[in-house]
Amino acid sequence: MAETLLDIRHLPKAEAYAALDAQAHAVLEGVTDAVTAMATFSALLHHGLGHLWTGFYRVVEPGRTLRVGPYQGTLGCLDIAFGRGVCGTAAASGRTVVVPDVEAFPGHIACDGRSRSEIVVPVFDWHHALLGVLDIDSARLSAFDAEDARGLERMMAWFTGAERQRG
Repeated sequence: MAETLLDIRHLPKAEAYAALDAQAHAVLEGVTDAVTAMATFSALLHHGLGHLWTGFYRVVEPGRTLRVGPYQGTLGCLDIAFGRGVCGTAAASGRTVVVPDVEAFPGHIACDGRSRSEIVVPVFDWHHALLGVLDIDSARLSAFDAEDARGLERMMAWFTGAERQRG
């Protein structure tokens, strides 16, 4: 299978996320493995949106530690404690965190000094247990907003299994 990666940077955000979501569901048809899905989402989002870093931090110790998972971009931090930095904050709270300026975020972890803004979306399984977080970093200030949060949360619903049933 040789899928084409979409470059959707020219589309309005709602259309861009809908296109990526449809492509992800087509590529992941019949797949149930979370790591395979994380790798696929990382590639689709990274190449489609053109941000600096796109990937997952997986829960390896519930309530304590996230570890880098499938990603696209430069080297990421290996382990992040729950409650630490943007990823740890999203993991601890179970809520999406949008950071317009990472320099203004208390305790921001700078894995790549070029990062200027960030969005982190919690990823839950069908039992609503936290699997990890999706982390996207941009070299631009204020690159993410509520529309990005909605689009990414909808895409990450794939991991609950319910989204796979919608066809």
